[in-house]
Amino acid sequence: MIKKENLDKTNAWPFVEAKKMLRERKSIIEKKGKITLQTGYGPSGLPHIGTFGEVARTSMMVNAINKLTDLPTEIITFSDDMDGLRKVPDNVPQKDLLQKNLHKPLTQVPDPFGKFKSFGEHNNEMLKNFLNSFNFEYNFKSSTHLYKSGFFNSSLEFYRKLHKVKLNQNKYKLIK
Repeated sequence: MIKKENLDKTNAWPFVEAKKMLRERKSIIEKKGKITLQTGYGPSGLPHIGTFGEVARTSMMVNAINKLTDLPTEIITFSDDMDGLRKVPDNVPQKDLLQKNLHKPLTQVPDPFGKFKSFGEHNNEMLKNFLNSFNFEYNFKSSTHLYKSGFFNSSLEFYRKLHKVKLNQNKYKLIK
């Protein structure tokens, strides 16, 4: 257990940032009654050290927050799996299959490993297995799943009205 006087004196970055966040966002945190931090990743390739670092740093922040307050915390690991496949990774089989599906959303690109419905789903599962092997605590969210479930509908409608944007054949056009 870390002593309170040491927590007050430490200049370790997770504690410095956690204290700053608790101070600057106090009213928002009190209103919500919990603290949610989010990491994000684009599953266009297999998990790597950068992916690990993203979740590790966020976990360090949550650990610091848990030492400073009794509020519940949550880490959301968000997959931008609707991003388009920009290039064919070097470390995958069936490169021709991926080449034919460039620029399509990752969850519409066939899985070159033949294990899942899509390349996005394959890489999401690889990420979860990777993070689980280090015992990270997180809630996984997929942009594809959230969009299809209607989770973003109210936000999208608000944005559309606010900016007078019209969806026309999958292209956004400003209404003049």
